[in-house]
Amino acid sequence: MPNARELLAVKSRSGVFTVSAESSIGDACRLMRESRVGCLVVGDSQNITGIITERDVINRVVAEQRDAVTTRVRDVMTKDVLFIKPDRPIDEIEAIMKQQRIRHLPVVDETGLLGLLSIGDVLAWHAARDKQTVEHLTEYIYGRH
Repeated sequence: MPNARELLAVKSRSGVFTVSAESSIGDACRLMRESRVGCLVVGDSQNITGIITERDVINRVVAEQRDAVTTRVRDVMTKDVLFIKPDRPIDEIEAIMKQQRIRHLPVVDETGLLGLLSIGDVLAWHAARDKQTVEHLTEYIYGRH
């Protein structure tokens, strides 16, 4: 069973996009749109103070009719961030995401932030594994080697 480090290694997009807690929500949303991501880590690779997601923006800015120009990321970000270590197995990562109802998990070690895993990354791994299983079974059934 692969772990968080292995999932990060096979992601199609590497790197984590970060934003300052002092940035406006408008700036954070533009960065998400330009980067084509649904989540930004608040802080930097050594000091993570939160996460801001599309869902945070919808629930805490749009639904509350706040101004995206004057509202700061620090005012609406998720502050209690769960982190995982790089050796955490994928089945545990998936269980955490389901139990906590979260879509993004930062991967950290003693050096800092290594990457960010999303539920999409977990699903992509499952899809690739299932495709490989089907190919092996097809070869077995039809005798192709």
